[in-house]
Amino acid sequence: MYAVIRAGGKQYRVAPGDVIRVEKVGTATDGQVEFNDVLAVSGSEGEIARPQSEARVVGEVVEEGRGAKILVFHYKRKKQYKKLRGHRQAYSAVRITEIAYDGQSFKAPELPKKEPKVKKLAPVVEAQGAKAPAKKKAAKKAVVKKATPKKKK
Repeated sequence: MYAVIRAGGKQYRVAPGDVIRVEKVGTATDGQVEFNDVLAVSGSEGEIARPQSEARVVGEVVEEGRGAKILVFHYKRKKQYKKLRGHRQAYSAVRITEIAYDGQSFKAPELPKKEPKVKKLAPVVEAQGAKAPAKKKAAKKAVVKKATPKKKK
């Protein structure tokens, strides 16, 4: 089961559970994004994708960020003209959660929620008034340099 959608001027082949990087999505409500521009839908493996106007693809925004820097360098030889600009394209990583068409709905399996890691605490001193043992400083050893014998002439 997959669909071909258009987002940000590009086309993507998506299936439920896929994570795609599209240009920044500004109209996300509660992290949900709906792609209405569905170009084709395939129902099962081996079936040929066919154009679909009533289909919809729903996803959730997983991450937002900016891509790697691209340097744009303009140069005209013999004219002393140089211009350097940088650009970082903003993106949204979207996980496809559902593809629906013709009354059918294909959903992605739910991801297990991650439990926060528990930090290990220092051992508690049993006696309230006792101080924790202090760390011993390592004694520095003096380095003795041997005198080099003088060369005879």
